[in-house]
Amino acid sequence: MMISRPAEVFGLQAKLFRGLSDHSRLAILETLRDGPLAVGQIVERSGLTQSNTSNHLRCLSDCGLVVSEQEGRFVYYRLSDRRIDKLLRLADEFLADAGRRIYACTNYDAGEAGRSSETNGVETSSTKPKRKAADRRKPVNAKSTAKVAAG
Repeated sequence: MMISRPAEVFGLQAKLFRGLSDHSRLAILETLRDGPLAVGQIVERSGLTQSNTSNHLRCLSDCGLVVSEQEGRFVYYRLSDRRIDKLLRLADEFLADAGRRIYACTNYDAGEAGRSSETNGVETSSTKPKRKAADRRKPVNAKSTAKVAAG
């Protein structure tokens, strides 16, 4: 079977789905499905931190998935296109049928994507363990490990 779609289309689709694969961005998009919200409202409803929400809103805005409108002192964000809501709704419908298979799938582990996750308002990396502040000053290599073991 020959694929007739150009590679650029697949690249754009992959880029779109990578953007949607981030937990924080997806939480923001899900929150905005109900209509325009100010940053503080998005923070409250999504459970994300203020800084994480602002950073991801900037990303979503730069990529054209959300738009903002200034109203007095507040900036309100909304989905840029009703098809984003439709796409999220289709994902919900698909997961209602295939959710168990997706959950059991080990090929798409969230940790492999290198995404950040939030736990109780603290951002952590899911790909590498955190090093202590003193350990960050020097690179870890065989010689530094030997010094620590000898010392």
